[in-house]
Amino acid sequence: MSSTGRSTGILNVVAVGDELVAGLGDARGQGWVGRVAARTLSEGHNLRMFGLGVPSEGTAALSSRWYGEASRRYATSADNRLIIGLGCADLGEGLSLARSRLNLANLLDEALSKEVSTFVVGPTPTVHDEANRRIQELSAGFADVASRRGVNYVDTFTPLLNHEQWRTDVGASDIGLPAQAGYGLLAWLVLNRGWYSWLGLPSPA
Repeated sequence: MSSTGRSTGILNVVAVGDELVAGLGDARGQGWVGRVAARTLSEGHNLRMFGLGVPSEGTAALSSRWYGEASRRYATSADNRLIIGLGCADLGEGLSLARSRLNLANLLDEALSKEVSTFVVGPTPTVHDEANRRIQELSAGFADVASRRGVNYVDTFTPLLNHEQWRTDVGASDIGLPAQAGYGLLAWLVLNRGWYSWLGLPSPA
């Protein structure tokens, strides 16, 4: 299923990733995926957005499942695209940075071979300094993999690391997840870091 069919003008965008893609912890149940979709739809664009999050999913599992699930939402008459929401589950699984990079590279290469345009959103910081040192390295590795393939990468780690509202949201959660304000920040980063140009849509005034 390629992304080349565009006769209907429909944008089919599937987002795969972990609990942040699923929007866990958001009292509105939207997460950043829902907020980005709502903003884009409010501007009159013909978008179908599907959030397919699996809590604590690492890059190996993500690479294995993405196409089987995404292809069910794709259509030959639509412009089919993929968002990859990356977390830091690989660190808990004990994967090396090289393995994490390879898993993402394989996923992006597979998407490219199927002519599915991709957009990558990197892992977010925690309120723990030691964990953040490892997440920073992971994010930089992911960014390099995406850059080598000309794929848009949204660095969420750097702008949120010392952001007071983000740290307040995550620090108040028993399981380290953002709430409404945090998800709003993530949505803003996505919308302002190449979202419209990736979709081939005009940026709002």
